[in-house]
Amino acid sequence: MTPNKINFFLLAKLPSAFLCGVRLKNINASQSTTSVKFKWINQNPFGSMFWAVQGMAAELATGALVMQKIQESGKNISMLVASNNAEFTKKAKGRINFVCNDGEKLNSTIQQAIETGEGQVIVMNAIGKNSEGVVVSSFNFEWTLKVKTKKN
Repeated sequence: MTPNKINFFLLAKLPSAFLCGVRLKNINASQSTTSVKFKWINQNPFGSMFWAVQGMAAELATGALVMQKIQESGKNISMLVASNNAEFTKKAKGRINFVCNDGEKLNSTIQQAIETGEGQVIVMNAIGKNSEGVVVSSFNFEWTLKVKTKKN
């Protein structure tokens, strides 16, 4: 799972995120980083980035980690956002980077789903910062994970 593969996935399956400039920049075992730059296509009437564009970038920061960990597990696991919330603390202008550091927490949740066969819930956080390092928004996504069973 590489940033280029995920970004191609965006183009093919989530074209609105791709067109708005959302990109995965980095992913490893413990964290992922996405980036989006304020521009005409993702603006709101108040001179900053539309909240939903920030949400797409934040969701990708968490979701890319989930996709990577599922792939590494070798199991057929469904993933779905059950709920989310956000806090906005500053106008989002320029380039905004969202970082999710929940890879280790996700490892244990996926392992628990595999061991128990029961659906698991994990809340993952992505923090958006501008180029000065100032937090502009923070998103929490409640992901549900369940190992799919084969039906005869």
